[in-house]
Amino acid sequence: MTLLSRIFGVRPALRHRVRVRRDVEIPAADGVRLLATHYYPAGQRRPPLVLLRSPYGRGNALDRLPALLAERGYQVLYQSLRGTAGSRGRFDGFVIDPADGDGTLSWLRAQPWFGDELATWGASYLGFAQWELAARDIPEWKIALIQDAPSSFAEGFMYPGGAFATGSALGWVQLVDRMFSSGTGMARQVLGMVGAERRLSRATLALPLQEADRALTGHTVTWYRDWVRYGPADPYWASTDHRANVGRMPPMVHLQGGWYDFFLPGMLADHAALVAAGRQVRLLVGPWSHGRGLYTRQGMADALTMLDAALLGRPAPTGVRLFVTGAGRWIDVPAWPPAHEPAPWFLHAGGGLSRTPQEGDAEPSRYRYDPADPTPTIGGTQVGLSAGAKDNRAIEARADVLTFTTTPLTGDVEAVGPVRVQLHARSTNPHADYYARLCDVDARGRSVNVCDGVVRLHEPGDVRAVEIALWPMAHRFRRGHRIRLQVSGGAHPRFGRNPGTGEPLATGTSLRPSQHEIFHDHRHPSALWLPLTSGAS
Repeated sequence: MTLLSRIFGVRPALRHRVRVRRDVEIPAADGVRLLATHYYPAGQRRPPLVLLRSPYGRGNALDRLPALLAERGYQVLYQSLRGTAGSRGRFDGFVIDPADGDGTLSWLRAQPWFGDELATWGASYLGFAQWELAARDIPEWKIALIQDAPSSFAEGFMYPGGAFATGSALGWVQLVDRMFSSGTGMARQVLGMVGAERRLSRATLALPLQEADRALTGHTVTWYRDWVRYGPADPYWASTDHRANVGRMPPMVHLQGGWYDFFLPGMLADHAALVAAGRQVRLLVGPWSHGRGLYTRQGMADALTMLDAALLGRPAPTGVRLFVTGAGRWIDVPAWPPAHEPAPWFLHAGGGLSRTPQEGDAEPSRYRYDPADPTPTIGGTQVGLSAGAKDNRAIEARADVLTFTTTPLTGDVEAVGPVRVQLHARSTNPHADYYARLCDVDARGRSVNVCDGVVRLHEPGDVRAVEIALWPMAHRFRRGHRIRLQVSGGAHPRFGRNPGTGEPLATGTSLRPSQHEIFHDHRHPSALWLPLTSGAS
């Protein structure tokens, strides 16, 4: 077994000597020159080709994947998108110039070594680029392998629940800027982000928010300012919305995500659309944050099996494979979501959470939200090293965070599927966010986040029914543990603070605090809805 195979935990069926051609020039349809690295197995005549299109450079840690694929007998074309890593033209954030894909396909078809069988592979931006590629018909395309990437950028990433994803947006600005300015590889840039965390934290509090790019990088980042300037319904985002391309995706698709990935809801929506379009789709969701599943043994082995099935005619895995957090095991189900029963857990006065609603009248629970001291977050679906399952006790000790907790469970409770919260809430300010987080509290009192969600409101009202869609889940709450729901006015910087003024997000400079009441009496049954699976109590 080679070093690469040991790293990825897979054994190639045959080991091939890998040849590499660097700085291959490819003309885009508009004449812009793009650069790529071509990996190919020595002695093979026109083997199938895997295309990767990336803004993250070449000659770095990500090159391990093309080398592994070439070891297994595949050609790989690893291309840098325009404006990155020596490719000409201007990089424009998540707006991909269609001339890149058009030119690349035309060039490929003219190469004598191209064998008329194409696969695409990649995580995050490299997955998003595959959805853009489907804007045109590609008869040679046999399979797309997409990790941690949705087809639509605005709703799936930038404005979840209507709140701006400040920390995620600026974290990516920082990563890209450090890569472009220094010319070093992605792995070193990710490590460098650790030392830049304090600067990023300060930038998320910049007023006006459009100036955060300068506070973070020292210069203007045009595409970031577009993100802040244009709300999720603005026509600007049409160029980053590739959902309509589902009918031109290849016949086989492999989707891989993580329970702590900010792209997961969008990816699951894509899964449903692909199934409806008649594609053969394999879905794998593991206990990972963004980008962490690709290089795991489980993730790599599953993807390689699908690749071999599409290009070599081998048996393909079917259905959906999920990791159940809290249980530490994988399960196989025929579809997403699996069969489940949405079951309510009602909020009670005094911080209780129960399967039965509050009887009679009860005083609402209250908190004050101050955007000058925004409620922070920890773990979850953030960008970077702080994502994932974390101890939430420090957050829950804050006066601006409410918690509602069950008594110790008398049996295991397993929930797999979509999660939602309905709150009956009143605020002194119509411009308000409501954030809900589900946690698992063990016998020692350690409160660990499972999933969360947010919604941003603008319309005035008295007691408003607030619907919050949380991230989906597959989790077992063990006997003796407790189920806890956090409620607060935000989770900064994962979901950027709501200034409370209604001013434009990009240019607003004022902050306005607000008082909040969460009702849970018999007329206002606020509740958490969990997707209980068969056999759960």
